[in-house]
Amino acid sequence: MKDVECIEFLQWCLPRLRLRWPGFRKVHKQVCKRLSTRLRERGLPGLSAYQDYLGDHPDEWQTLDSFCQITISRFYRDRGVFDTVRSQILPALAENVRAWGEKELLCWSAGCCSGEEPYTMQIIWKAAVIPAIHCDLPLRIIATDTNQNLLERAQKGRYLKSSLRDLPEELAQQAFERSGKCYMIRRPFMENIVFMRQDIREHLPEERFHLILCRNLVFTYFDAELQQGIFEKISEKLVPGGFLVIGIHEALPRIAQDFVPYKKMPCIYQKVRS
Repeated sequence: MKDVECIEFLQWCLPRLRLRWPGFRKVHKQVCKRLSTRLRERGLPGLSAYQDYLGDHPDEWQTLDSFCQITISRFYRDRGVFDTVRSQILPALAENVRAWGEKELLCWSAGCCSGEEPYTMQIIWKAAVIPAIHCDLPLRIIATDTNQNLLERAQKGRYLKSSLRDLPEELAQQAFERSGKCYMIRRPFMENIVFMRQDIREHLPEERFHLILCRNLVFTYFDAELQQGIFEKISEKLVPGGFLVIGIHEALPRIAQDFVPYKKMPCIYQKVRS
């Protein structure tokens, strides 16, 4: 399969899945590789034949949708963002939660992939924030993704060294132990994380959260109308005064009136308290 052929196919099919080509431009080869495998499985000579196959087999669109789920993730990905979450956002939220008389801080990691993001949050919380604020307040994390295989990998807590390359060394030493060629996350940092299979386009967790991380998902890959609809639902799940973190190259829909950038950072927003 030539790259130009795959790009042409993606530009045709993505809008039909309510996805947007610009979000896939830099990562489309991951999808093309899956498409090549699918063509071999179905004995199809090319993407033109696959288009016909989609017409004859409507259920195949769901399989195609799964091929468009990008699975790039690392611990502490985008260091500046997590440095801010570590030093400012989480301590501020801890103070607020205690002032509000609540017993735990609730966080949602949407599109958690194989667990690197929620584990990063728990590592930051237990290894850095709790010692700094001198208060053993629990951080409970709901981590959701559509891919069951990735969720099962997350629950095992086993990673290659390359996944840890952005994680500060002092945190890596506290949170991981080596097991052969892999690194296992220590049990205390796996606590208070619930992994759930959930498609954000269809369902959201029942809880309301103090912190929501929705990074490199909705505002990268979904079309504008779908972004708007999901953002409205996300907003309802965030308590006033809570924080929303998105990807460093993403932007909120224009009508996000109740959200203000945190200290002019482009990807961290606070929901205004009325």
